[in-house]
Amino acid sequence: MIRPLMRAVGQLPDPTFTRVLITAILSSITLFALLLGGFGWVLANTTLFETGWLDTSVSLLGGVAALALSWLMFPAVMVAVSSLMLESIVVAVERRHYPHLGPAHEIPLWRSILESLRFLGLVLVLNLAALPLYFVPVVNLIVYFLVNGYLIGREYYELVAVRRLNAAGVRYLRAQAKVRLFAAGIIIAFISTLPIVNLVVPVLAAAFMVHIFEDIRRDLPPEAAA
Repeated sequence: MIRPLMRAVGQLPDPTFTRVLITAILSSITLFALLLGGFGWVLANTTLFETGWLDTSVSLLGGVAALALSWLMFPAVMVAVSSLMLESIVVAVERRHYPHLGPAHEIPLWRSILESLRFLGLVLVLNLAALPLYFVPVVNLIVYFLVNGYLIGREYYELVAVRRLNAAGVRYLRAQAKVRLFAAGIIIAFISTLPIVNLVVPVLAAAFMVHIFEDIRRDLPPEAAA
């Protein structure tokens, strides 16, 4: 895990990485501003009780909960948003470290959008389900890394794998390397909790996963590859 991660870190100054990173950050911030603004508007214009102070208390608690959930979901949302732009990162890594690889499968834009929406929905559902546990000390960290480690590891793996394997190959390799992919997801999730550093997570994680993918697919049977 250390070697693939260091190779990914070493390529961060690449201009392609910088361009995608800036776009992903701005897009994610805009998305969260819209979500939080919409949630705030709903709270401000919804009356649940006849007593004013109760409504105010609910609005304040709702605002705090929304901010907490946004912070917890930010890494995964960055993955979903940036997944539409990470093709150039993967290509840059392959060009520098794996020049012997042939052309990759072309992934239609509509498919990338659908996958990103599916992933966003899964992130929202699982994090909302785990939300009560996030308020329990120690348990919250364990749950956070388990949930987001799994989600992020799987999403980045599929982002890279579908370019080089058919559907059977993607499933087969994921089953064979599920522990390693889960560990990679936890590493990415941990980096996502570090202030400032977490902003480079989308491009760093994509490059990281390319190296992991190329390492683990060496034992893939020829019939599973396309």
